[in-house]
Amino acid sequence: MGGHLDRLVAAHRGRGDVLVQPRMGFGRLAAMRHGLAQVAELDFPVVGTLTLDSYTRVGDHVTPLERLAAGEEVNGYPLVSYTAEETRELLRGLEGPTFPVQVRHGTALPLPVFRSLVAAGLDATEGGPVSYCLPYSRLPLTEAVDAWAESCRFLAGETEFGHIESFGGCLLGQLCPPSLLVAVSVLEGCFFRQHGLRHMSLSYAQGTLAAQDRGAIRALRTLAAAHLGDVTWHVVLYTYMGLFPRTPDGATGLIRDSARLARDTGCERIIVKTVSEAWQIPTVSENLEALRLAAAEAAVPSDLGAEPDDGYYAEVLEEASLLVDCVLDLDPDVGTALVKAFSRGLLDIPFCLHPDNRGAATTLIDDRGALVWGARGRLPLPGPAHGTEPARLRSDQLHNMLNHVVNRYDKHGAMVSG
Repeated sequence: MGGHLDRLVAAHRGRGDVLVQPRMGFGRLAAMRHGLAQVAELDFPVVGTLTLDSYTRVGDHVTPLERLAAGEEVNGYPLVSYTAEETRELLRGLEGPTFPVQVRHGTALPLPVFRSLVAAGLDATEGGPVSYCLPYSRLPLTEAVDAWAESCRFLAGETEFGHIESFGGCLLGQLCPPSLLVAVSVLEGCFFRQHGLRHMSLSYAQGTLAAQDRGAIRALRTLAAAHLGDVTWHVVLYTYMGLFPRTPDGATGLIRDSARLARDTGCERIIVKTVSEAWQIPTVSENLEALRLAAAEAAVPSDLGAEPDDGYYAEVLEEASLLVDCVLDLDPDVGTALVKAFSRGLLDIPFCLHPDNRGAATTLIDDRGALVWGARGRLPLPGPAHGTEPARLRSDQLHNMLNHVVNRYDKHGAMVSG
């Protein structure tokens, strides 16, 4: 039948539930099935995950099984290396209407992954032509766009309810102004729709200030409604994707705040990190503990008033709208428009070293704790006139920004942000 993820989201949206989901993947079939089974047995709404290994992400489908045969481990599930029947058996009796399983992969060339997940009976995955190319590969953006177009058409043609989640809200994991995260999520959604997909989710990663994040997620919903009104979509929040607190109290506080953020903004789903994120690959039990923590926090009634975003909504919406409109005006083909936009610096990911990223834009954390633009480069945004851009960012300033969230949560423990 398929479409389990969208149906589960729809069933719980009206109740105000937030679906919780781990970022979990293991190389051995037995270990992966055990992890999924433990998640499926939780007594609140959950989504299962097959997170793929780093070899599969770069197109190496031989080494994972060689390493496993040698008694070593790999850092995820090598979906393409296993046969479709092996993965079907792994999922048998687990994946279904009350427990959808999503494939999370990280590759700029996703067609082999898409073919394997469809052959195994799955129809939900994630990524995107920008979000899985510029931050994580050196593949030319034009090649990634072509590969993702072919892969989206394949998924749309081979499944009735093929679902794809844009990773655009998580660019580089941290230090990316919310307006760019919102814009890329919406633009990748437009790309997916153009290539035949009608079921999708749009991501946003928890940032440095809860009020700003609340405004940004409202802006994401506004733009998605305007540009993706004829497809089924929902919003998925990621617990902070940058450097994670090093203390259990600090990490617990950050996870709690991400769950509150998901609850307060009506996010239908949240991807949860674990307390041990800073120092090891999490175990199954650590993933379960984090899921319980997030689910319990998200279930607590909100004490916020209406629209408590301190004006960030209007600011993010204005900037993201300018970015989206500017890109879509470049070419009727969304993929071509994305390539042109990065070539001209009209889209520019701060601190991203990919050759196709101009790298002229930077970001700062202001005295409110919000992520704001430093240098704007050629971004089509209001700001300082040419010749009045901020001075070049020093290495110590960048270091302090990278550790801003770590230091704040480790210092104050389970402090409520925002």
